[in-house]
Amino acid sequence: QVQLVESGGGLVQPGGSLGLSCAASGIIFGIYAMGWYRQAPGKKRELVATITTGGSTNYADSVKGRFTISRDNAKSTMYLQMDSLKPEDTAVYYCNAHHPASLSDFWGQGTQVTVSS
Repeated sequence: QVQLVESGGGLVQPGGSLGLSCAASGIIFGIYAMGWYRQAPGKKRELVATITTGGSTNYADSVKGRFTISRDNAKSTMYLQMDSLKPEDTAVYYCNAHHPASLSDFWGQGTQVTVSS
């Protein structure tokens, strides 16, 4: 019933850009905090960026100044604009929805981002 679907991943050269989308269904999107996480081969899943129900954002130090998280509650969609991509950004990127009151979490299936070296 609850579904988060990431899209927009692909292969890009260093210095290039990609835009990711996360389309949500089965939840009242506007009451969920949203976030992007990523997991590279052999590494733990790490937080990339979050955005609250009120639109406040937070970024990992490694992506500050390069990535921009946003959300459109009318479209139940979250976005991640990635600029100046580096090989170290190569990972599977996951969409997360978190309900602060109930502590519920939902995850998407992930989308692969590969930055060539």
